[in-house]
Amino acid sequence: MQELNTDDFADTALLPADSELTATPLQIVRSGTFDDFINGLTSSDQQWLKRQSFAGKTGQVAWLENGQGVIGSDSEDSLTTLGHLPFQLPEGVYRLTGEASFIALLGWGLGGYRFDRYKQTDRLPAQLVLPHGADAVELVHTIKATNLARDLINTPAQDMAPSHLQAEVVALAEAFDAEVNTTVGDELLDLECGAIHAVGRAAADGPRLMDLTWGNPDHPKITIVGKGVTFDSGGLNLKPSGGMRWMKKDMGGAAIAMGLGYLVMSQALPVRLRLLIPAAENAVAGNAFRPGDVLHTHKGLTVEIDNTDAEGRLLLCDALSMASSEKPELIIDYATLTGAARGAVGAEIGAMFSNDDSLAQQLQLLGKTEDDAVWPMPLHDAYDYMLKSNIADLVNSAASPYAGAVTAALFLKRFIDEVPWLHFDVMAFNIRKRPGRPEGGEAMGLRSVYRYLAQRFGASDE
Repeated sequence: MQELNTDDFADTALLPADSELTATPLQIVRSGTFDDFINGLTSSDQQWLKRQSFAGKTGQVAWLENGQGVIGSDSEDSLTTLGHLPFQLPEGVYRLTGEASFIALLGWGLGGYRFDRYKQTDRLPAQLVLPHGADAVELVHTIKATNLARDLINTPAQDMAPSHLQAEVVALAEAFDAEVNTTVGDELLDLECGAIHAVGRAAADGPRLMDLTWGNPDHPKITIVGKGVTFDSGGLNLKPSGGMRWMKKDMGGAAIAMGLGYLVMSQALPVRLRLLIPAAENAVAGNAFRPGDVLHTHKGLTVEIDNTDAEGRLLLCDALSMASSEKPELIIDYATLTGAARGAVGAEIGAMFSNDDSLAQQLQLLGKTEDDAVWPMPLHDAYDYMLKSNIADLVNSAASPYAGAVTAALFLKRFIDEVPWLHFDVMAFNIRKRPGRPEGGEAMGLRSVYRYLAQRFGASDE
């Protein structure tokens, strides 16, 4: 596991516990013990808080006469406990007067994020000195993993084309002494990845597949796959302008997969990690793939194209087939795949499919613990009939308006052999600002999966 130095805390809104900077004290006041807290104050401080209408509720911040801050919290710890404070408090350094849970401290760190590549921020986030005993290593790397995904998603396609995404994967590999091989353009056909090739062949920046490996080959094999459509015009089935506006985030699955890979490597989990990132821009040109075309995939299945705007599953199917051929202990994929999933669970919950019900249930529980909501969806095999094609093995998009997220997952399942598999159909974007969750790119489903991996495989002492 990598040790931390002072520079590692940069851009986390956190400071090491041994920091000698002068810090303003903060106290968390629970609504359930609010009366006891008030009764323990001087009459002057009681009046001081009354004038500020402080009642110990989540989101409330007030000040005692001596300058100490008090923070309300009316529920169990979550990102909400401290996640609003980095930009609600004045700039400066703060220290909690008592202990705080990992998830509460994480909320502060995640709430300190702003995407500033193109616009100078008007202020810095308030910084929190970590309490002694806090797991600084995991906190810092969880924040960095999340913010890596956020930065990639928030970057517009002009600066996040497939070749840029490749450079980010290479940088990730170099940071952890991992190996990475990339297959670009027509070379994908030699690899029998005709679906990835078809989706990206019309773009000036060619399609590619990044294949990163890390860890001891004797350790359990874990493969993570992320959909990397760097911009989705819809192809010849062109999206309307409203549907195209935020399609820079259509590589959100790749970004989350890379963030999870970062966290696995930084925490030195004893696994053999494989990270597969198929990347392409779904563009329109004379050589764009067409409705009615039949694609040849890595698994050997032929796919008739019903809709060129159902392209993400085409990138994933080749990569999932490659992943499955090694028969790892677990395959995890992330994708901004369907609007139907957003209709089912909204923008703030990750729709989750699995061929292992017990695994899905474990992930749902961990999602609650980690404040990283994921929700099991039915992998209903009876709907497989909707993928029938008269001239190929299957179509890429069901004609039915019903169960779009389910049929997309069933399409992917056709490329998975008998391997435990988790598929996340996520928004990868916060459409509103919440504590610990700034508006913009978000690493949905990252922490819940990492916690599962850490619990199942354990941390390494190396």
